[in-house]
Amino acid sequence: MQHSSTPLSAQTARYLLLGRIGFWGLWLLQPLWILLLAPPQLGNAYVLLTLLWLPLWLPLYGIIKGHAYTIAWANFIVMIYFLHSLTNAWVSTGMQQVLALLEFVLACAMFIGCTYYASNRGQELGLKIPKLKDDPRQ
Repeated sequence: MQHSSTPLSAQTARYLLLGRIGFWGLWLLQPLWILLLAPPQLGNAYVLLTLLWLPLWLPLYGIIKGHAYTIAWANFIVMIYFLHSLTNAWVSTGMQQVLALLEFVLACAMFIGCTYYASNRGQELGLKIPKLKDDPRQ
């Protein structure tokens, strides 16, 4: 269902921008980190790149188009990068640790932006999850 005629509020647009900045930052950081800035010392860099970059391709179209549903479930994907960044920040030093902290900041930006964009956009479109007490099946 397309709701392109419903305008975005300024606040919702800011959250979309924040989510997109986090997303594109993660999308660019992964290949730069793995192939150029700090390649893995063990294992195959291309296998690691596939494991860390491929999930970001799944919500790409919806994030470009601003689809609230896609942006909402993209938060499940960003959890990969929370875990990856926190683990690397804890066990690494030097460039790996700096990149892990950058990844954490980008993951936080994406998570916050996507969460509030999906919530605000859903309200603008008149979508809501019914409260349990209002459920007619009870």
